[in-house]
Amino acid sequence: MAIIAYYNGDGSNISNYKTSQLTHIIYSFLHLKGNNLTAGKTDSLAISRLVKLKETNPKLKIILSLGGWGGCPTCSDVFNTETGRKDFAQSVLRLLKLYHADGLDLDWEYPALESVPGYHYLPDDSHNFTLLIETLRHTMGPAYELSFAAGGFSEYLKTAIEWDKVMPMVNYANMMTYDLVNGNSKRTGHLTSLYSTPGQRESTDAAILFLDSIGVTMNKVVIGLAFYARLYSGVEPINNGLYQKGKFSGYVSYKESEEKLGAKAGFLYYWDSKAKAPYAYNASTKTFATFDNLQSVYQKTKYARDHKLGGVMFWELTNDKESGGLLDMIYEVSLEK
Repeated sequence: MAIIAYYNGDGSNISNYKTSQLTHIIYSFLHLKGNNLTAGKTDSLAISRLVKLKETNPKLKIILSLGGWGGCPTCSDVFNTETGRKDFAQSVLRLLKLYHADGLDLDWEYPALESVPGYHYLPDDSHNFTLLIETLRHTMGPAYELSFAAGGFSEYLKTAIEWDKVMPMVNYANMMTYDLVNGNSKRTGHLTSLYSTPGQRESTDAAILFLDSIGVTMNKVVIGLAFYARLYSGVEPINNGLYQKGKFSGYVSYKESEEKLGAKAGFLYYWDSKAKAPYAYNASTKTFATFDNLQSVYQKTKYARDHKLGGVMFWELTNDKESGGLLDMIYEVSLEK
């Protein structure tokens, strides 16, 4: 079972984390300059530090990633042309060879869908994404890994990807089964619900059921976990703030959650037994928090193992506690028989 960490640091603190528990680290993010994937000085140093981990953990895969939310404003334009796709693929291969990295993860958010305000997108993006994957696989060859970060919500699943064409060419689809409520949401809910509820249809399980129904190979599907909380303000105390009107107001990393979302900070903790998801509410400030914790991470990792999925991934490593955190729980469950 793959245990995949997205990593957004500079590599200087990587030895503080139990990277021996990981199968992959995805360095996030590189960006386009013209048609080419590019790495600056900070990126270069970080990637070199990550690749050095392979000296003591030779099975660890170091993957380079393009994009992220707001990180690829020209994706639609560049990948709309054969020249753009070929130039990009050649630049990827150069960087993989230069850094002795193991593959590429595409984090184009999102083909054929409106995402970041003002970013150009086309209905043809979904097919252009397929052509991009074809070009990358042909250029990179079979030795390098190729994956993509996929939205976990219904519109993406049904619109953005030609699943039957793309999946045979990739190693993994890293499902972002988090941000199911997000910065644009006007109503609270579960950030990363495992199961659907009467109040929220979007969930990890709903995404997996859809992909299974259209014939996607399940051992290539990786589900995502959130190592952070989303906060919503102006939430009335009905139903302890769950499924109520609210406005996104910030993030809290998992390593800060005990201090900032605990009882001393005025929050009461709740567990949704249908969704298999935790949440918290502060009645005095009318603040609602949705997140993953040890209990929900246990449930999701067990789900991935029991359903024979490709594994789990999470955003992102530096949000975790250095000891006794969410990664430790994932690793423990992965070893269970």
